[in-house]
Amino acid sequence: MTWSQNVFAAALILGTTTYVYLLYIQPSPMHNCSSDKRLFANYTSVVREETPKKPLVLIWAIPYEIKFDPNDCKKYYNISGCDLTYDRSLYQQADAVMFYHKSIRNVDHMPQGPRPQRQKWIWYNVESPSNTQEIPGIYNKFNLTLSYRRDAGITARYEVAIKDEPDDNFVLPKKDRLVCWIVSNMWSDGTQVRNAYYKELAKHIKVDVFGLGFSAELPPESYYPTLQSCKFYLAFENSAHKDYMTEKMNGPLSSGTVPIVLGIPRDNYEEFVPSDSFIHVNDFPNAKAMAQHLLELDKNDEKYMKYFAWRRFYTATPHLLTLANEFTLPTCFACDHISRDNRYSVVHNLFRWAFSSR
Repeated sequence: MTWSQNVFAAALILGTTTYVYLLYIQPSPMHNCSSDKRLFANYTSVVREETPKKPLVLIWAIPYEIKFDPNDCKKYYNISGCDLTYDRSLYQQADAVMFYHKSIRNVDHMPQGPRPQRQKWIWYNVESPSNTQEIPGIYNKFNLTLSYRRDAGITARYEVAIKDEPDDNFVLPKKDRLVCWIVSNMWSDGTQVRNAYYKELAKHIKVDVFGLGFSAELPPESYYPTLQSCKFYLAFENSAHKDYMTEKMNGPLSSGTVPIVLGIPRDNYEEFVPSDSFIHVNDFPNAKAMAQHLLELDKNDEKYMKYFAWRRFYTATPHLLTLANEFTLPTCFACDHISRDNRYSVVHNLFRWAFSSR
C-alpha cells in the first residue's frame, strides 16, 4: 500500500470513529437543558390528567315510566363510569340503549332502522318468565341481556358480600313478633302456591301479615323496623325459576331476621347466600312440621342464633324501597358494565333463553 493510500485509510478510520462517538456516545444536549426537561415533564403531566370520555347510556323504555335521578348511581353504589340519559335525541351518539321489557309494548316503540355500528341494545328484564309477557318481533334485536340470572350478560341481583375481616359485631334486634309476612299481590298468576302454604302454616302458628294483599298497607319507612321486630319472615316468591331470588330474601337478611323461603330449590339459594342463613319450606314434610320447628327455635336462643353465624363473615345491604328507586340497581350495574367492557356480543335466540325455564 502506498503512502497516500495509508493516509487515506487512517483518515477514513478517524472520521468513522468520530461520527460514531457523536451519534451514539456523546451525551444529548437534552441532558444539560433544564428548560427542555421542564417542558417534557409538563407535557407528560397533561397527558396523564386527560379524562377519557365516559360512555353514554340511553334509557329508551323506562320501567313504569318513572324516571330516577342518574346521580343515584354514584350516591348509592359509587358507580359513575357512564353518563345516563333519557334524551332520545342522543340515540345516534349513545354507546348503549336500555329497553325495559314491560315498557317496550311492541316493536313499533323501539328505534326504527339499522342500529348504529357497535351500539349495544340491552334487553332488560328482572321479572321471572311466569310474569313476563311475550312481545313478538323484538327478540332478534338485542346484543346484551340484563337479568337476575347468572348467565345473563349483566347480572343484577341482591347478594351478600364478604367482609374485609371477620367480626362479631352483630347485635340481634329486639323481637316482639314470631312470624311475619309482607305481601302486596295475592291475585296474579303464580301466587296460588305461596298463598296455599301460608294458609296451612297459619293453622299451626301465628303469622302477622302486612301489605296491600291484606288491606294493611305498610309505608316504606316502616318496612325495615317491621322486619327487625320479627324472628322469622316468609320470603315467598311468586314463582320458581332458575336463579329467581328477589328482595324478598334480601330484606330479612339485612334486617337481622331469618327468612323462610319458598321458590327455587335450596341448592340454588345456596349459590347466593350462606346455607345456614335461611330455612327452606322443603326442609320439612309439611307446614305443620315447619311450624313445630319454629316454635322450638322460639324457645331455644342458642339454636336460633346459629342462623346468624354467617354474619361474622358476610354482610347484607338494605335495598332501596320506593318505586322510583326499584330499578336503580340494575340500571347502575348496566352503566358499570358498559364503562368496563366494550366487547361486542351477539345474543342467539333470546326468546328461547328468556323463557327456557317457564
